[in-house]
Amino acid sequence: MAYTIAEKILLAHTDKKKISAGEFIEARVDVALGNDITAPLAIEEFKRAGFKKVFNTRKIVLVPDHFTPAKDLKSANQCKILREFAEEFKIKNYFEVGFAGIEHALLPEKKLVLPGDLVIGADSHTCTYGALGCYSTGVGSTDLARSFIDGKCWFRVPRSLKFVYEGRLKRWVSGKDLILYTIGEIGVDGALDKCMEFTGRVIKGLSMDERFTMCNMAIEAGAQAGLIEPDEVTLKYVRPAPRRFKVYKSDKHAEYEKIYVFDVSKLEPQVACPSLPSNVKPVQKLKHIGIDQVVIGSCTNGRISDLEIAAGILKGRKVKVGLRLIIIPATQDIYLTAVKKGLAQIFVKAGGVFSPPTCGPCLGGHMGILAEGERCLATTNRNFIGRMGHPKSEVYLCNPAVAAASAVTGRITHPQEI
Repeated sequence: MAYTIAEKILLAHTDKKKISAGEFIEARVDVALGNDITAPLAIEEFKRAGFKKVFNTRKIVLVPDHFTPAKDLKSANQCKILREFAEEFKIKNYFEVGFAGIEHALLPEKKLVLPGDLVIGADSHTCTYGALGCYSTGVGSTDLARSFIDGKCWFRVPRSLKFVYEGRLKRWVSGKDLILYTIGEIGVDGALDKCMEFTGRVIKGLSMDERFTMCNMAIEAGAQAGLIEPDEVTLKYVRPAPRRFKVYKSDKHAEYEKIYVFDVSKLEPQVACPSLPSNVKPVQKLKHIGIDQVVIGSCTNGRISDLEIAAGILKGRKVKVGLRLIIIPATQDIYLTAVKKGLAQIFVKAGGVFSPPTCGPCLGGHMGILAEGERCLATTNRNFIGRMGHPKSEVYLCNPAVAAASAVTGRITHPQEI
């Protein structure tokens, strides 16, 4: 029987001989992830059930990142719950704020997720790791609690959609633009409960950072997971690996619910307008939109290549008077690299704020909340009503180059303008 990469990984983590799309299966997980919002709920359920040990002290990963450094008493207590649970149950992969960062950038960086893995996380953007050729998906806190017990979770085998990208990307067009364009084409429910498999010549030419960006936003189309088959780019990124892994690829005659083919040669930088990631328009059509704040960071675009692109545009320039520019590197290692390379100095000299790693404003947490009537252009992944603050504020989504250029002009701007 021919299988997709998603089906192969799921099957390999069961004792079954075969599986089929739509079937419910129980599978073993390689990584179970929780953060300072979702893990405390899982820990509460785990303890309420009376269990005295976890299934594996190395396969559980706890990362306080959403409201950290702790913004108030409640968030400090959430982090304390994680810290004490990690100490009590000897969890090896607990990352305190000084050694951590945003979970979905941190785990690949630390090589805690590898090709062929089955990963669950009590956070919807766990789908990020599919860029490595593993099956990773978001789950609820009670599912996470169950995995703490026996290392297993229930899954419904998804149908797969294949997205083939042909042509050659223009300058200033990136993986962020590909996924925004795709969501714009199929809608926020266009891949509901399915797996999005990204392939084609253009995908093979993307860096790992751009691949992470694409898979990160698969959930914005309603998908369980986004996957890219491992290639030399992937293998170079994960090696030397701390443990053995297996590369899976879709069979030639694997069954897909639908195959999309996009020629992206003429694609321009894309911007998602309020208040859905699917409300996408080319940047040139929005140059009249003034903005109050720009955020460059998040688990979507807070990696070092994203910061390098932004710094290249901002070097020697100043942020528009009256506009707030907030730069948030995704991990401590990225933060340190940005300092060593002089990027942090460029941001600060331009008039930006260089923040410690945190999810911060992306989810309306802290470090950049919007007031009523304010408008933000961000490299984050969601722009729902009230996502970054007041219900009457607005969030636009874009790539780091558009964000940096717009910070200079004070309006949504194509990088080629400056």
